[in-house]
Amino acid sequence: MKRFIALIATVAFLSTASLYGAKEVKLDGIKCPVSGKAVKAEHAVAYKAAKAYFCCPNCPKAFAGDTAKFAAKANHQLVLTGQFKLAQCPLKQKPLNTATKITVAKTAVCFCCNGCKGKVTKAEDKITLVFADAAFAKGFKVVVEKK
Repeated sequence: MKRFIALIATVAFLSTASLYGAKEVKLDGIKCPVSGKAVKAEHAVAYKAAKAYFCCPNCPKAFAGDTAKFAAKANHQLVLTGQFKLAQCPLKQKPLNTATKITVAKTAVCFCCNGCKGKVTKAEDKITLVFADAAFAKGFKVVVEKK
């Protein structure tokens, strides 16, 4: 009887996970936002309606201890893994102009105007400018898998 209940619970969990967009994320070339090392799927934690991936069990602890310090790199990781996508200009929250497209750390990013593009192009730390929490909230949205 206990085995039957455990089997039913497992099937229910897996069914629910597939309904809510639990898709497999490709982690090839993805780096830990804390250490910069290659990530492992088993060291993932929930973050912004998605998952942030880490290299070891200690990095999620460091991340939780100072999320603001690692937020830009974690947000960038969400885009690289396809869990979030660019929806609006991350600087002004306006519609995107594809003529302003540039690459920021392996990620194609468009802006609303050449002014925003120029600001990012000239910035020393482009990742922080484009993927910091405030910019991320303005420009990126979670990817919802269609069934």
